Amino acid sequence: MAVANAVPQGCSETSRSLALVVVDGAITVAVVVVVVATAAVVVTTVAVVVVVSTATEAAAGDEEPGGTEAVSADEASAPTPAHAVDATATANSSHQTLTTTTVQHAVAASDSARPRSGRTVASVGRVSPPNAFDDSNFIQACRALPHDRVPVWFMRQAGRSLPEYRAIRGEGTILQAIENVDLSTELTLQPVRRYGVDAAILYSDIVVPAYAVGFGLTVTPGVGPEVENPFRSRDDLARLRPLDPDADTPYVIETVRQLVAELDVPLIGFAGAPFTVASYLIEGRPSKDHAKAKALMLSEESLWHDLLDRLADLAIASLTSQIDAGASAIQLFDSWAGSLSPAQYRRYVLPHSQKVLAAVEPSGVPRIHFGVATGEILDQIAEAGADVVGVDWRVPLREARTRVGSAKALQGNLDPTVALAGVDAALASTRDVLADNDGHPGHVFNLGHGVIPNTDPDVLAEIVRTVHAEGRTDGPTA
Repeated sequence: MAVANAVPQGCSETSRSLALVVVDGAITVAVVVVVVATAAVVVTTVAVVVVVSTATEAAAGDEEPGGTEAVSADEASAPTPAHAVDATATANSSHQTLTTTTVQHAVAASDSARPRSGRTVASVGRVSPPNAFDDSNFIQACRALPHDRVPVWFMRQAGRSLPEYRAIRGEGTILQAIENVDLSTELTLQPVRRYGVDAAILYSDIVVPAYAVGFGLTVTPGVGPEVENPFRSRDDLARLRPLDPDADTPYVIETVRQLVAELDVPLIGFAGAPFTVASYLIEGRPSKDHAKAKALMLSEESLWHDLLDRLADLAIASLTSQIDAGASAIQLFDSWAGSLSPAQYRRYVLPHSQKVLAAVEPSGVPRIHFGVATGEILDQIAEAGADVVGVDWRVPLREARTRVGSAKALQGNLDPTVALAGVDAALASTRDVLADNDGHPGHVFNLGHGVIPNTDPDVLAEIVRTVHAEGRTDGPTA
């Protein structure tokens, strides 16, 4: 392989140090400087355009999702017009610090929000072992061990509230965007650069495994998961074949590998818990009452358990593949488990969540378990086997600890809506959460649910700074 510096004239020294042309047989990498401008921010990135000869890659068709990490409904995002390319006038006016991944993965909004299908170019870089960040504040907090400062990250972290996200997200569903390895990598990294959070969460979606095995669903922008032919009978079990991550979701594995090679904070992988995924497959779209799912659960218990067992296997396969690729922690999202009574949860759901969390326990990575409105079943959420229990804003952390036990770490639990009330209100509530935790080392600061799309990113940045500056990890006060 021949490597030579090839920097467009007029690039900054930072850009010069990152720009490379790599030539190896039929593979040519050309470097261009792209300026992404929005109303409030100017971002200078270096995009890598990979040109592969027809002998190694057929012409890729334009295919193309979203809000990340773990949220299964992607908000509609307006396409961004093609941005001007200027390698000389604005190379020094970057809003963000350029990184290796910016060079490798950032994409011009005019064309690179489109995934490249049929990629044959393997990512460069090592895959860190799952314990690579064992000494980080985030991992130590997940294990309720001593550490220096309260770690913070946000659910629905990568995405819809960031102008840089909207600039490159493009059109199409979240499922299409997830299949674009470079785009998913960049969207995962954006909030880490912007906020200085202590962990990244993979840009993906909880319905990816069911989608990948061909169940027949999509994620409609502004709506959420929709299934053309919802689950109705035992015959539908055949539509949930086992997941082969190498064959079915290679793009997820590759995204994790690229992120692990780039990140200097832990990466959180995730999956949807069997109940929440089942609710989408049965309802056919997001539901407020989950009536059809509960009706099947109560009327056909044997079929219900068979369905959730299949979904548990999908989650296990997906999580295991993410851990094997280098994820340092995982989160199991049971977003809608709070719709169940304690008795219903114990009988119909708990065994399947236990199966998932037990299957990944040998990996040694911290396991987080989260649901919304789960105050009445927090003890069972903890019993399912997670190391960290996610708490929404309805239950104070002090009370949550009495329900789950002091040995478990907690994650949460700022009400996402307070960030809409401005910096002063958000920081006051942030300090309330920190005070309620009272220095317990087993605390990962987070929202009680996902970031609301119209949240001001500057407010979230102030929350991060406040948590880092004022959070205590030295144990309860006298």
